[in-house]
Amino acid sequence: MRIFKTKIFAKFAEKHAISDSCLIDAVKRAEKGLIDADLGGNVIKQRVARQGQGKSSGYRVLILYRINGAHYFISGFSKSRYANISKSDEYALKLLAEQYAMYSQEKMMQWVKLGILIEIPDTNLQE
Repeated sequence: MRIFKTKIFAKFAEKHAISDSCLIDAVKRAEKGLIDADLGGNVIKQRVARQGQGKSSGYRVLILYRINGAHYFISGFSKSRYANISKSDEYALKLLAEQYAMYSQEKMMQWVKLGILIEIPDTNLQE
């Protein structure tokens, strides 16, 4: 499976020093069934540790999970800022997951070339 992050999410991750290896770890945990919150519709929420601290005081990341053989990091927030996402945000994420599922592999690769999506390299995930 491939892992991508949106350009907007990449800025969030950079600002908060969330490494690609932390993101890969979040997906690997999900692949093992260790999903922090399954929001339905191929949307999950995973915890990511704040640098130098644990996951419980860290960040929450929203992932479009297992869509056409890939995972997409879409958004992130700190637990101290938001306790959870709103129902309307959850609904919007599910709609986004449906949209991503309709796009071809070629379309997604166009987005990579345009910088809209960034592939996280060398994920070593099983297909």
